Amino acid sequence: QLQLVESGGGSVQPGGSLRLSCAASGFTLDYYGIGWFRQAPGKEREGVSCISRSDGSGDGRDGSTYYADSVKGRFTISRDNAKNTVYLQMNSLQPEDTGVYYCAAENGLVCWTPVYTFEGADFSSWGQGTQVAVSS
Repeated sequence: QLQLVESGGGSVQPGGSLRLSCAASGFTLDYYGIGWFRQAPGKEREGVSCISRSDGSGDGRDGSTYYADSVKGRFTISRDNAKNTVYLQMNSLQPEDTGVYYCAAENGLVCWTPVYTFEGADFSSWGQGTQVAVSS
């Protein structure tokens, strides 16, 4: 019954911006970590960003975020629990950002600690993806 639906992809010129949405249903978003991944033609799936669960567990990691080095400073992940939606704001887009973007969810996930960083195998629920194309 868990469902994730991505939207907001499209075609933009270098330097442009897009805001991707990941709408969740069938679960309470607070308890889940949400990751964004992308896959470009001919390349393996790449973890882009992640936001940790915000369930008040008291470990100091509620809502902590992670960004791949390739997008740090350009992309921002955020969550609106009232709307059960996670966003990925993408600014200063470059051709290398082209690919299909997927969101994924896992109950109780913390995205990173000093000894680990999230990866695709951590997530059990995935959306179908939305295409992002950056070209002039």
